[in-house]
Amino acid sequence: MFTGIVEELGEIVAFQHGSVAIAAHRILEDMHIGDSISVNGICLTVTRFNQTSFQADVMPETVRRTSFADLSKGSKVNLERAVLPTTRLGGHIVTGHIDGTGEILSFRPEGNAILLHVKAPKELLSGIVEKGSVALDGISLTVVSTEATGFVVSLIPHTREVTNLGSKKEGDLINIETDILGKYVSKLIHPDSSEKPSMLTYEFFRENGF
Repeated sequence: MFTGIVEELGEIVAFQHGSVAIAAHRILEDMHIGDSISVNGICLTVTRFNQTSFQADVMPETVRRTSFADLSKGSKVNLERAVLPTTRLGGHIVTGHIDGTGEILSFRPEGNAILLHVKAPKELLSGIVEKGSVALDGISLTVVSTEATGFVVSLIPHTREVTNLGSKKEGDLINIETDILGKYVSKLIHPDSSEKPSMLTYEFFRENGF
């Protein structure tokens, strides 16, 4: 589990044959084989490491569901170690299991902030709500507004300085993970047709004061 608070920017030094090697500094301090590392929001397992970089396997499913196919040697990636029981949960609960990708439509200045407009698939938008949380390339962000084809988040200058959003441009793909809590609520309210209908309906919540 992660918090969506990026610890540092790493750099891909090799990406071939289902394996990626990433140069880093801070996250190497207490690294062990088998550790989970969030790489642009994707949970990868450390298979090898040395004093300057670590290596992880990348499954075909990961490439299909994320923006990993667009990365190459020299690409900058957001890195975060798994949360410890003593860690402050500064962002929100992030699993590192990417739901899909979106397309960056625009960066628009607003005062000291930047409004980032993202186009997203319809199936993901049901899990994105105004003032809720979303992880973009592993960065915990608050949704400013939603629309039929996408959503908007607001970035403070610090976020662009310490993450790969500082180098992103219009048209780039970005990994999206919706809020895990929302997924479970949605599952309870809208179970699969093969399952017993849930007692938790919108009518139930309304009748009970929610």
